[in-house]
Amino acid sequence: MGTRTVRLDDEAEQALDEIRRETGMTISEALKRGLLALHDRVHGQRAETPWAVYERLDLGPGGYSSTPARDAKKGVLDAIRRKKRR
Repeated sequence: MGTRTVRLDDEAEQALDEIRRETGMTISEALKRGLLALHDRVHGQRAETPWAVYERLDLGPGGYSSTPARDAKKGVLDAIRRKKRR
């Protein structure tokens, strides 16, 4: 177990005092819980999958694609041909 010296600005000191008053925790317990909560949050962000990010995006109504992604090369050629005809 390590011993640390921490300097808190006025805002952090006030937050710590409020936490101690409202929960009855010791300073050490409050700081320890705060560190563990931040640790969980940091590791949770890294574990987020690309699908989870995609799911949160609001892409609006679909149907704008003229070709499925698996046929992208053919779709690009078709789009160029249509554009040249104009």
